[in-house]
Amino acid sequence: MATISFLIPPVPSTTKLTSLTNPPKPTFQSLKPSTSFHHFSKLAHLPIALNPKEPKRLFAVAEETASAAPSDEAARRLYIGNIPRTVDNEELRRIVEEHGAVEKAEVMYDKYSGRSRRFAFVTMRTVEDAEAAIEKLNGTQIGGREIKVNITEKPLAAVDLSFLQSEEVQFIDSPHKVYVGNLAKTVTTDTLKKFFSQKGKVLSAKVSRVPGTSKSTGFGFVTFSSEENAETAISSFNNSLLEGQHIRVNKAT
Repeated sequence: MATISFLIPPVPSTTKLTSLTNPPKPTFQSLKPSTSFHHFSKLAHLPIALNPKEPKRLFAVAEETASAAPSDEAARRLYIGNIPRTVDNEELRRIVEEHGAVEKAEVMYDKYSGRSRRFAFVTMRTVEDAEAAIEKLNGTQIGGREIKVNITEKPLAAVDLSFLQSEEVQFIDSPHKVYVGNLAKTVTTDTLKKFFSQKGKVLSAKVSRVPGTSKSTGFGFVTFSSEENAETAISSFNNSLLEGQHIRVNKAT
């Protein structure tokens, strides 16, 4: 018994045993009819507030939908290269529409000479239409020229694009200008300028590029301070070798 009395401490004299065996029952107080409930209207949003994952999921879905559009358009946009200069937007559309629905066909023209740059962009209605056009048209001939058809290049980073825009702005146009064709893809604007500076005073030079990319279109322009220098360049460099390829040099129109 001594052991038991040690384990169970004695009940303080100030506490009645009845309070332990018969605890008081809880009491409830009803609200008076006059009690106002207007402040409970703020709880109407609780189902959303208590489930924060739902709004986040909705945001994620919206974000995925927004990001899907640009990638889908990029997968439907075709680059068509080496087309004849006589092919315009309508003729190109008719050719491509034989293999799928076309939303837009746009031949690129040089802003100085007004001549076709021998390439175009075509946006197909669906990705399947784009894939079918590539399969059927890539490597075929239009007007005796073998064309290249593929998905357009990925855009450059902003810093690279700014550099190319700066290169375009720095180009000095002149009535004494020559067109240089069949350029190797490795030829840069500086290479072109240094090469033609061997036979005359070059004002400016530029390699034409596929819009929004660093990819050369295979031709460029060089401007001179006089007509005599331009004529000398044509007679000296037409059909000459530049980085492994025979270039074509003639008067830019």
